[in-house]
Amino acid sequence: MTLTHSTGHAPRFGLKRLAAVVAVSVMTSVGALAGLAGAAHAAPPTAEVNTTGLAVTDTEVTVGILHSVTGTMAISETGSVQAEKLAIAQINASGGILGRQIKVVQEDGASDWPTFAEKARKLLVSDKTAAVFGCWTSASRKAVLPVFEKENGLLYYPTFYEGLEESPNVFYTGQEATQQILAGIDWVMKEKGAKSFYLLGSDYIWPRTSNKIARKHIEMNGAKVLGEEYFALGHTQFNSAINKIKLRKPDVIYAIIVGGSNVAFYKQLKAAGVDLSKQTLLTISVTEDEVLGIGGENIAGAYASMKYFQSLDNPNNTAFVAAFKEMWGKDIVIGDVTQAAYLGPWLWKAAVEKAGSFDVDKVRAASPDIELTTAPEGYVKIHPNHHLWSKTRIGLAKPDGQFEVLYETAELMEPDPFPKGYQ
Repeated sequence: MTLTHSTGHAPRFGLKRLAAVVAVSVMTSVGALAGLAGAAHAAPPTAEVNTTGLAVTDTEVTVGILHSVTGTMAISETGSVQAEKLAIAQINASGGILGRQIKVVQEDGASDWPTFAEKARKLLVSDKTAAVFGCWTSASRKAVLPVFEKENGLLYYPTFYEGLEESPNVFYTGQEATQQILAGIDWVMKEKGAKSFYLLGSDYIWPRTSNKIARKHIEMNGAKVLGEEYFALGHTQFNSAINKIKLRKPDVIYAIIVGGSNVAFYKQLKAAGVDLSKQTLLTISVTEDEVLGIGGENIAGAYASMKYFQSLDNPNNTAFVAAFKEMWGKDIVIGDVTQAAYLGPWLWKAAVEKAGSFDVDKVRAASPDIELTTAPEGYVKIHPNHHLWSKTRIGLAKPDGQFEVLYETAELMEPDPFPKGYQ
């Protein structure tokens, strides 16, 4: 993974430059892809790189992974664990970070927000991890946030989310709402002539806040919202909502249902005779990871607004997909959040090496303007607000479980977690 420490604030655009950086189209071994990171750094004395009592020795640095591998969110979060472990294995194979190998302590949030907070406290207070890669839902992130801020820990959070947050203790490697939502709605209104929408979501902060932003953008552009409904996490009975949709006939079903509930929703939608090749559905919550459980045949024809799809055609992604499949199996799939999770350890490595220290305050100060020029999605850069510049893309779900990329923004979108007029 090529890492650059930029001093300017304007991002550099385009994939042509990346082809010159990545000279090989397919690298299937972890060691080969890790070689992009460059030569290993000599290990400076521990007393110089760890002045705050973190779990750093002369040979190791300990980090945490905190995701749900059980419960309703496991369908979505397992890929993040796999991606973070792949990145860490590649970093270790390339010589580690400041001459030290990364040791992982993994905890299961179990799809339960108090459990996330409890495990976060363990990772920071007992394990003294130098960084944590974790969470998926905004509910889990909100649960751990006070812990990270009190203990001055560092969290790399991979999920697209509602924005309206900028913590000094979190780096957000997924998109905030305006990056994902606004471009997607603009596309469907232009390409499909959409004038009416029906909003659906799971009942917690991310879908509700995202739909609030979506509604404002829809109405500001002269379209109407015909209905809006929310369902508890794990909900499996959607027939009543589907009947309302069939009755009101919106141009677009706008769906932000998360976790295992997606399986029931899309199967019931198809069983009710809703043909997604005729009824436009745009989701910001279903990636290839969820489609694996839903079944490609049950969601084919739907559109998704994301920054990453496994089918992206660039040398960086070709190498990433090959390495991911080698480590986790040839039938594995990779979704948007999985790719964003993969970025976390690389961004942390770059900041640590730029700072010459594992100390959280120094890593945080070194992070703005760090670039990853060989990220699988193409190119990202850390904004001073701790979010990433990135492109937004629209994908069409296919029966084989993959997405065909139909559109991408011409340039990277600047993250704006506190958008005027949408709060």
